[in-house]
Amino acid sequence: QVQLVESGGGLVQTGGSLRLSCAASGTIFSISSMGWYCQAPGKQRELVATITAGGSTNYANSVKDRFTISRDNAKKMVYLQMSSLKPEDTDVYYCNAQISRTKYSGNSNYWGQGTQVTVSS
Repeated sequence: QVQLVESGGGLVQTGGSLRLSCAASGTIFSISSMGWYCQAPGKQRELVATITAGGSTNYANSVKDRFTISRDNAKKMVYLQMSSLKPEDTDVYYCNAQISRTKYSGNSNYWGQGTQVTVSS
């Protein structure tokens, strides 16, 4: 079984910072892409940022130059440093990972339970 557990969400004022963390655990052979997505009530889940095992990153235009994604492959963790936060960043943030559980299996898509980020004006 594989689990993704997020932490680090909370309430912050406009202009503040938060750091989200996500730890992958369980039977894991390899992790390729990891990322963060956000979802507001009644809306589709949207990409925030992704990072490959080699460190290549991709960001939504709305967060470029404000958010930084990073990962620690040895610890099976991915992070999202969020700076210059705006009220429109308020959402539930979900960790995502493409994980292969054995040497012979392909990647499967896994999600964390989500962590709430609220930015007050």
